[in-house]
Amino acid sequence: QLQLVESGGDLVQPGGSLRLSCAASGFTLDHYSIRWFRQVPWKEREGVSCISSSGGSSNYADSVKGRFTISRDNAKNTVYLTMNSLKPEDTAVYYCAATKEYCSAYVGYWDFDYWGKGTLVTVSS
Repeated sequence: QLQLVESGGDLVQPGGSLRLSCAASGFTLDHYSIRWFRQVPWKEREGVSCISSSGGSSNYADSVKGRFTISRDNAKNTVYLTMNSLKPEDTAVYYCAATKEYCSAYVGYWDFDYWGKGTLVTVSS
């Protein structure tokens, strides 16, 4: 099947770290920019980060800048989101999505070819 699968979500204490993975199945990520989003129930979906198809450029939301790092290993067909210094406000379901639009583009739901089903990150004492 053609899909993205997120993994790595867990319950962690404030100040802790996690690494999320986004693995492609049935296709290759070579020509796709990958974006991470997060969402809390009854709130809007928030863009977290984006990485270009080659991995040569990336961007971050102000709320996570300096704490999160996006990376990719096209040989493994996987994109990662490394999260450090986690805060309770980071609690959310995290999704990855693949698009052929550049990271600098303004995008909507229909600009993405693939979405994962999400992985839950809970930051709490």
